[in-house]
Amino acid sequence: MSEPSPRTSPKPGARHTAAADRRTVFERLLEFLHPGPDSKLELIATLADAEQRELIEPESRLMLEGVLRMAELSAGDAMVAAPRMDLLDIDAPYDDLLAAVIDTGHSRFPVFEGQKDNIIGILLAKDLLKLQRAPEINLRILLRPTVFVPESKGLNELLRDFRSNRNHLAIVIDEFGNTAGLITIEDVLEEIVGEIEDEFDDKDGDSSIYTLADGSQRVAGDADIKAVNEAFSVQLPEEDFDTIGGLVAQELGRVPRRGEIVELAGLSFNVMLARGGAVRWFKVTRAPERKTEADGAPTA
Repeated sequence: MSEPSPRTSPKPGARHTAAADRRTVFERLLEFLHPGPDSKLELIATLADAEQRELIEPESRLMLEGVLRMAELSAGDAMVAAPRMDLLDIDAPYDDLLAAVIDTGHSRFPVFEGQKDNIIGILLAKDLLKLQRAPEINLRILLRPTVFVPESKGLNELLRDFRSNRNHLAIVIDEFGNTAGLITIEDVLEEIVGEIEDEFDDKDGDSSIYTLADGSQRVAGDADIKAVNEAFSVQLPEEDFDTIGGLVAQELGRVPRRGEIVELAGLSFNVMLARGGAVRWFKVTRAPERKTEADGAPTA
């Protein structure tokens, strides 16, 4: 009898390869029938479509978009610029320190010595109360260590750091080591969930104009120009733009960044928050009057 011909045994991994090929074909078929987004912009468009079809809530879409966009942002994009920082002087009297804490309503403050660029620590507002009970305590021992981050640090990484080291405030420095601004965990979270209201924000009705603790006004970037004119008794042009954010951007020639100030019709528009290529909030005050030649001060 002739020996049976030996069967060809499958090569190691052949069955796995065939299964992988079958999965690949199946996946390709699904992609052909239901192609997925190929870019972040397409994914955002898909989320918008899902909202229109009532598959997700508007708030959920905004948060998901915030998560996607945050990956492209750095500390320099969300920080409070150095000129707008509220600082405490280590050599200031206790009453001055307490007044600054009450006026601003912050829970944490960078503390400087000598020059404002020389930040030596972070003071928690609650720790300041210890000085009231024990005035002999040196303020320096109440300071927390300062965390410094570069402007280029990604917000994703910064949020992880905030959560791991339990610090909620960091000083942002530029490429030369100078103070560029500060950023808090609230600033980072607002990139995802939108602006976080607190007890220091006094809402003025249901409008887009709010009264701040210092008496100034906070105006939404999408507020109607007509509403701004009525609130401040000014006459900003209403022909070319509907919103105050569009008018200010046109005046400046670009979308202003956080901390920048634009003056229009006797009003000073200070950008509090800019996100997604638009201004979300302005802090609006009366611009200081400028002297003219008629006042005896010749202009340049």
